[in-house]
Amino acid sequence: MSHVNTIATLRRLAPLALLVALAACSGKDEPAPAAPAAAPAAAPVAAPAVSAKVQSMGTEELRDLASKALRENRMYAPAGDNAIEYYLALRDKTPDDASVKSALTDLLPYTLIAAEQSLGREDFAESQRLVALIEKVDATAPALPRLKQGISGGMQTALKRTQEETDKVKKDAENRTKQLADQQRLAQQQAAEAEAARTIAAQQDAARRDGERQDAERQASARREAEQRQQTAAAQQAAAARQAAAPAAAAPSLRPVSTPAPRYPAEALRSGTSGEVLVEITVGTDGSVTNARVLRATPSRVFDREALNAVKRWKFEPVGAPVTTRRTLAFAPGG
Repeated sequence: MSHVNTIATLRRLAPLALLVALAACSGKDEPAPAAPAAAPAAAPVAAPAVSAKVQSMGTEELRDLASKALRENRMYAPAGDNAIEYYLALRDKTPDDASVKSALTDLLPYTLIAAEQSLGREDFAESQRLVALIEKVDATAPALPRLKQGISGGMQTALKRTQEETDKVKKDAENRTKQLADQQRLAQQQAAEAEAARTIAAQQDAARRDGERQDAERQASARREAEQRQQTAAAQQAAAARQAAAPAAAAPSLRPVSTPAPRYPAEALRSGTSGEVLVEITVGTDGSVTNARVLRATPSRVFDREALNAVKRWKFEPVGAPVTTRRTLAFAPGG
């Protein structure tokens, strides 16, 4: 197909293609936008609208490549291998070629629509490339100010959104870090409380065992003391019984002179308590009691003192040698 026929074909298809492209831009059948590119902090330095490789080609090569790009529907992309770049290079080389100018005029609407679509996808690099092509085709194109403003505003919006997303990610990370720290503190507190509870339980258990041990020791000590007292009492009773059973050989030789009765204890008299005391006395050669001690008393320590006081006042007839004997003093109220 000749270069002229290609342009004619493009003109016949242009209205239909333009309607289809405009419908795509209307949003009714717009495809899902691609993931937005990261917005740069500042607009990059714009590359030349027409690549250096294309500009270096000869006119015939440019015409052939432009026709082929149109046939393959590469009207404005990819960069460096599209119809509009080839025609722009041709226009620079043959500025008076009306067919080239006409081809650029026909290609301009497609490039405008493509710029709008790339802007909608937030593909700002592609938008800037297409705007540069549009501006090279027609620096007075009415859509240029709006497209440039859209690119600038879109980049600022994307940058702001990226910053907001970054801030949100940072805040979420801080919240997760704080949450984790709170959970760690709570776990440490719970572990400390559990350890304290175990320590208290161990102390209480040790105190309980110590108390049980002390109680057992006290009970054992009490049993030993009771057994010792019983043994002592039994020994004392056995000794008293032996002494009571021993005959007092010299007793019949004692002739009492004066044996006053013991005084009855007032408290025992008031309570009506009766009893008896077995005493052992030693009578000297002059007949006086030189020694006296209680061998057995019933009840214990009620009548002991008065019994001893009484026998120490007793008098007997003088004897040739000291005599030891036993006497039982009875106490009975009204006796």
